[in-house]
Amino acid sequence: MRDQPATSSGGTFTLGDRDLALATDLYQLTMAAVYAELEPMPASTFELFVRRLPASRNFLVLGGLEQALAALEALRFDGEQLAYLRSLPPLRGVSTAFFDRLAAFRFSGEVWAMPEGTVFFAQEPVLRVTAPLLEAQLVETLLLSIVNFQTTIASKAARVRLAAGDAVGLAEFGGRRAHGPQAAAWAARAAYLGGFDSTSNVLAGQRLGIPVVGTMAHSFVMAFADEEQAFERYLDTFPEHAILLVDTYDTLEGVRHALALGRPFAGVRLDSGDLAALARETRRLLDAGGRPEARIFASGDLDEWKIAALRAAGAPIDAFGVGTQLSTSADAPYLGGIYKLVEIEAGGRALPKFKASAGKATYPGKKQVVREMSAGRMARDRVVPAAGQEGGLLRPVLRAGRRLRAEPLAGARAHCRAELARLPEPLRQLDPAEPYAVEVDPALEELLNEERQRLLTP
Repeated sequence: MRDQPATSSGGTFTLGDRDLALATDLYQLTMAAVYAELEPMPASTFELFVRRLPASRNFLVLGGLEQALAALEALRFDGEQLAYLRSLPPLRGVSTAFFDRLAAFRFSGEVWAMPEGTVFFAQEPVLRVTAPLLEAQLVETLLLSIVNFQTTIASKAARVRLAAGDAVGLAEFGGRRAHGPQAAAWAARAAYLGGFDSTSNVLAGQRLGIPVVGTMAHSFVMAFADEEQAFERYLDTFPEHAILLVDTYDTLEGVRHALALGRPFAGVRLDSGDLAALARETRRLLDAGGRPEARIFASGDLDEWKIAALRAAGAPIDAFGVGTQLSTSADAPYLGGIYKLVEIEAGGRALPKFKASAGKATYPGKKQVVREMSAGRMARDRVVPAAGQEGGLLRPVLRAGRRLRAEPLAGARAHCRAELARLPEPLRQLDPAEPYAVEVDPALEELLNEERQRLLTP
C-alpha cells in the first residue's frame, strides 16, 4: 500500500459518468497499454454470453442494455484519473503515448445486441462488440458489471411475475437490502423490466419514471399511543392513499382498529404470520365492515415460491411487496456472464479466435441467434455464423460509438411481457425443467475444429 497515491479521506462517493473509465479492473488497462503499441491497431469482436444457467433458472431475461450503451457513450478519462493511473507501479514505465491515447479516448465501435427484455439461454451471445482492440478490451468489466447484475434481477422478477399471475400487483421493496444505493436503483429498474408494477425506491421513480408506492413502518405505529391514533393521523395526512400496516401488535385487531375509525382507506398491509389465513379473515372483516374496496397488500420476506403457494391457497391478496429475495436474487445471487474475443481483423482478413481450455471452450467467429417458433411458443434456438443472418435476435444498437435509438423502459418491459408469454409451458414453472433446445450450427463446429487443428497441432 506504500506505493499507492494519497486519496481523499471522504467517507462517501457517488459513481457518476466521470467515474466510468476507472470502474474497471487493472488488467484491462495493462492489456490496453500493450495494445497501444500495435500499429496498425487491429479491429476485434467480443461477445457477451452465459456459459450455463443458474441451477434454479429455466431462462434468463436480458437487462441493463440501455445503461451499458449509455456508459459506452459517456466513457472518458480526465486529467485527475490519468494522473492516478500514471502513479500506479505497474503503469509507471508505460509510454506517454498510451496516456495520450486514453486522454483522447472515445468509444468508436459498434454493438449488436438482443433487445432488452429478451428471454435467452446459455451459450447464446446477447451482445456483440466490434471495435479497435484497445477499446473493446477496456469496456469488458464495465459491460459485464452492468449486464450481469440487471439480468440477474430481471430474471428473478420474471419468475415472481409468472408465479403471481397477471391479476395481482407487484411492488419492489428491496432498497434496504440491496448492495448499496446504486444497486438499489438498478434493482428497481430491472424488477420493473421483469414485470413488477412499482417500486418503493424514490430515486428510481424520479430518474426512471417507475411508479412509486409505500405504506408505513412498524415504528410509525409504535410512535403513537395506540394503533387507532397512528392510523387516524396517517389518514389525516393521506386520506386517499393510506395503506395501514396492521400487524404491529395483533393483525386482526389492527384491522378492527382501522375499521373502527369509520373512515375509508386504500387498504391494509399484512407483514407477518400465516398470510393465507390472515388474508382470508382480513377480507371477511373488511367486507363486513363496509370496506369491500380496501385492498390487501402482503409483504414479509416473500419470493416466487411463497407467492405461488399463497395463490394456490386462494389467499385474497391484491398485491405483494418483494424485497430482499428480489433485490439480491437470493437463490441465485450472481450470474456468470462472460465476454470473450471471437475475432480479430488484421491485414484485411478476419481471423477467428477461440478458447480451448477444459470446461471453458468457446466457439470462434461472429455469431447470431435464430429463434424458431411453434404455435406461438419458443421451440428452438440456433447459434449460427453471423454472416447472412441479420434477421436473428441480435440487432445493431450502436454504431460509430453512438446509439442508433434509445429504447424506453416501458417498451422493454412490454417486450419482456410478450417474451414470457411465448415461453414453453414447462419453462414457465418454478421447478427445473428440461433445458430449452439451443443448437450450435455445424458450420461453427467445423470452424472450431479447423482452428483447433491449426493452432494445436505441432
